[in-house]
Amino acid sequence: MTSANLSAPDAAGTGDALPWRNSFAGLGESFFTRLQAQALPDPYWVGRNRGMARELGLQAEWFESQAALEAFTGNQVLPGSDPLASVYSGHQFGVWAGQLGDGRALLLGEIDTPNGPQEIQLKGAGKTPYSRMGDGRAVLRSSIREFLCSEAMHGLGIPTTRALCVTGSDAPVRREEIETAAVVARTAPSFIRFGHFEHFSYTGQHEQLKTLADYVIDRFYPECREAPQPYAALLEAVSARTAQLMAGWQAVGFCHGVMNTDNMSILGLTIDYGPFQFLDAFDPGHVCNHSDTQGRYAYNRQPNMAYWNLFCLGQALLPLIEDQEQALAALEPYKTLFPDALQARMRSKLGLADEQAEDKILVDNTFKLLAANKVDYSIFWRRLNGFTAQSGHEPGRDLFFDRESFNAWALQYSQRLAGVDQGLRAGLMQNNNPKFVLRNHLGEEAIRAAKLKDFSGVDTLLTLLQAPFEEHPGHDSFAGFPPDWASSIEISCSS
Repeated sequence: MTSANLSAPDAAGTGDALPWRNSFAGLGESFFTRLQAQALPDPYWVGRNRGMARELGLQAEWFESQAALEAFTGNQVLPGSDPLASVYSGHQFGVWAGQLGDGRALLLGEIDTPNGPQEIQLKGAGKTPYSRMGDGRAVLRSSIREFLCSEAMHGLGIPTTRALCVTGSDAPVRREEIETAAVVARTAPSFIRFGHFEHFSYTGQHEQLKTLADYVIDRFYPECREAPQPYAALLEAVSARTAQLMAGWQAVGFCHGVMNTDNMSILGLTIDYGPFQFLDAFDPGHVCNHSDTQGRYAYNRQPNMAYWNLFCLGQALLPLIEDQEQALAALEPYKTLFPDALQARMRSKLGLADEQAEDKILVDNTFKLLAANKVDYSIFWRRLNGFTAQSGHEPGRDLFFDRESFNAWALQYSQRLAGVDQGLRAGLMQNNNPKFVLRNHLGEEAIRAAKLKDFSGVDTLLTLLQAPFEEHPGHDSFAGFPPDWASSIEISCSS
């Protein structure tokens, strides 16, 4: 691989002029290994997020160039970037797994943007010292899924890492079968995980643990510095963000699939899109990850698994907090923050701007009704936008095989809507009940076309998912029921 500078005009927003820095590298060599990406032959564009490029300050002309393609594939080094892979540890499926790390990701550095510093990371850029038995590569299938779902979640207003682009190569990569390679360039204010803290705590590197915690506090949680116990305050703040994240997942019917502590962001972001799924028929016990044979990360268990992971983070921070009771107290607010945040999101989906005592019963009854009838989750909520007490709401009723149970629920809902401003209700529901989510079959169709070098499906989905609440006339088929074959799609940790 060459490390020569890219030939680009010397102008802001081009490869030669990005104002790189890497504050993470300043933590010290215990935290990472510097290395270069491994080149891929004959790269090609699979998907580009031009809106994200603008947010990062990248020049449009340069982002379309061969130089950008080579850079975001990892074939050439962007001047001023400082590629490195970080080390972390973690619990995987509830079991301590020891040292892990960026097995196929390279942090290029960070650049200043109007939204604050943003790190850029290449995922699938080759083997690192933390790859264990892996090859450090990502495949086209999984890279398209991450690219699209990152932007889908952002469009839904759920905190997430973002995706700048996907590049592909016909270089072979072995998974269950031979596939082709791809690289995702993804962005976030930070990619630090719970597992980073676990690594330095479990290995007895408490000075490094303090360095890491101070870095996170000073950069992302400065209000914690003024607390009597800053590290307990950090744990409480991360718990609060995680509670909001879980409420977002549950409200939109999102299943992550592999909520290990090394896949939990210290900033409360959705991170590492592998065997994810948006629910089709509403099944609270749905397990989207074919590898999760025990159902640990089922949809309805995600909030409790998040608390379990926060408990692990609290254990990792104990050498700094020094008081177990204080650490437990920092976790306690999660138990009320999550249900309160979920109720608030569900009230918005129901079009309720204010809170009343009976709302929790209405929300609970809604979930029970959907589960009993295995109703398509996204379609139900979108159709509910047109509900009125006078209409009888046939579009919604038609989703239920037990029409009487729907009628009883509709009466309860109608009574709650008495006196509600209908214009305000309509606006709330329009902005909280998406028409488009990244269903598995939609992603699969785009992937099948991409394997034949047709990337139009990726582009179309990106446009729809970045504005999921809009109507997008002419694209109703992307908001319809899943085909019968969708139930046979299996996604696993290799996805």
